Amino acid sequence: MKLDVLRFADNGDASISVFQINGVSKCFGIEDEEREVKVKGETRVPEGTYQVSLRTEGGYHTRESKRYMTSKPGWHQGMLCIHNAPDWKIVTPKMEFQWILIHPGNTDEHTNGCYLPNTSATFADFTGGGSRTAYEKIYPIIRDAILAGEEVTITYKDIELGK
Repeated sequence: MKLDVLRFADNGDASISVFQINGVSKCFGIEDEEREVKVKGETRVPEGTYQVSLRTEGGYHTRESKRYMTSKPGWHQGMLCIHNAPDWKIVTPKMEFQWILIHPGNTDEHTNGCYLPNTSATFADFTGGGSRTAYEKIYPIIRDAILAGEEVTITYKDIELGK
């Protein structure tokens, strides 16, 4: 399965993108801004292609497991974690990240470097809306591919106007 993040706007504090699964647009996304030097929790993942796996540990996994325990038993099978190195890390020539997830959230304050799917995006303040709805739309598609043993990759591409 091929996931694509097509970034098309950055206001210096947050970024907005379109999220695609196998070339089909599914939702918008909110991330932190682009930086030449990484600032922990304030920098988006650089362009490139990375692996996506289910991470079954950590605070987000515990919270999401509890959230769906009674309403959708068995639905949550781990957090969608983006990495290209051991220990859930993303290592690039200029920066290193760890525990970068796809999870619900509507503003760059919710990201900590992670990718936030949203059903809408507002350019006035670079926030999203309907994040839980967007997450619940894409999660089972990606989860099922991973559980079936399919390789899942995510490619970040900057297509911002003026670049």
